[in-house]
Amino acid sequence: MKKTSFSLKKDKYKAARGGHSRLLNVCCRKCESVVVVYQKDGPGNLRRLYLDRIFEPVEMAGLQALNIKDVPVLKCKKCSAALGTPYIYIKEKRKAFRLYKDSVTKRLNLI
Repeated sequence: MKKTSFSLKKDKYKAARGGHSRLLNVCCRKCESVVVVYQKDGPGNLRRLYLDRIFEPVEMAGLQALNIKDVPVLKCKKCSAALGTPYIYIKEKRKAFRLYKDSVTKRLNLI
């Protein structure tokens, strides 16, 4: 993916997690290619990817507008490894990908 500048989203979800955010390159553990650029709010492990926090690629960034049943399984474009399943995170009623254990790695994206 090419370098692009992003502005972090500032909303109630960021505030609820302490106001600390960073951009991450989420990579496939199998082939190490970048799958998405994602805004991670707050501390802790990466267990799910909220659809409204995905910035790149463009076709993934628009998935929050789709019905959850129409959102495809998260796969690596390079090696086709399955990385996560779409679902609605009930606690916040937000669409997200539930990541499979040890399917991805993350690297800090220096804007």
